[in-house]
Amino acid sequence: MISEYSKGYALAALAAAAYGLNPLFALPLYAAGMTADSVLMFRYLIAIPIVAVMIVLRGRSFKVSRHDMLLLVVMGLLMAVSSLTLFLGYNYMDAGIASTILFVYPVMVACIMAGVYREKVSLLTVGCIALAFGGIALLFNNGSGDGGALSVTGTVLVLVSALSYAIYIVGLNKSSLDKVATLTVTFYSLLFGVFLFIGRLWFDGDVELPSGGQWNLWFNLVALAVFPTVVSLVCMTSAIHYIGSTPTAIMGALEPVTAVVIGVAVFGERLTFINVVGLSLVIVAVTGVVAGDGIHPLLTRMRRLFPRLRRPGLK
Repeated sequence: MISEYSKGYALAALAAAAYGLNPLFALPLYAAGMTADSVLMFRYLIAIPIVAVMIVLRGRSFKVSRHDMLLLVVMGLLMAVSSLTLFLGYNYMDAGIASTILFVYPVMVACIMAGVYREKVSLLTVGCIALAFGGIALLFNNGSGDGGALSVTGTVLVLVSALSYAIYIVGLNKSSLDKVATLTVTFYSLLFGVFLFIGRLWFDGDVELPSGGQWNLWFNLVALAVFPTVVSLVCMTSAIHYIGSTPTAIMGALEPVTAVVIGVAVFGERLTFINVVGLSLVIVAVTGVVAGDGIHPLLTRMRRLFPRLRRPGLK
């Protein structure tokens, strides 16, 4: 029988890996001339009916209380702001660098949980975050020293994305939405979030579609709706229910790892020794988070195997 904690960590890993697919499907749409608002509007509009069908097939309810509906409006806007600022950030820097900067959100989650909700942050958690940061920094160091151009505007945009995402994660865990069905939360988050893009495009007046001869780009839009949106949001929301905000956020280290794997497997990028070291550090960090409380009893038992020796003459 699989425990709830095991389910939670597996779902968090799947959510992170799915969210890491954003650049794979979004960058070809950018190259075809679509803007971030157009891409995200279609992404959300395609995802909404998918989740609605899932709710019906699973026998879930669309009904929520008035209080929860107000919270879902806020959650939807937070998710939309996070998506928009990340996708706008892609215009100013490489997607890999953006993914690296985005990973600051677990630290934000840990700080919010500690500062606002007085959650104790263990040395193990701090160590895992530090290891993951170091590993991800190495993942995007190709040994040439160029590292890509780091734009101030792009950095600010991605940091805003990280903060919005962190608040979204904490909000799901520390509000009455923790008792609402995962699919229902996801449905309303997408439904209210899409209005941000519709509003921006309404004032801008420039909705863009893939051009006639590029039907393959519609696959990218559908894939964006399914993997980094539906799969990622549903799995992340479920993971938060099982294991809480901070562990779910730290498991997000797998997002930039996904970007590296895709770069090597799909785009033929070179995997250097430094990249391998970075991957190893991330794996160690994620393993430490998954092991969690089980590590402390193990260390205690090991310490008892080696009792402290006393000097002669000391009592």
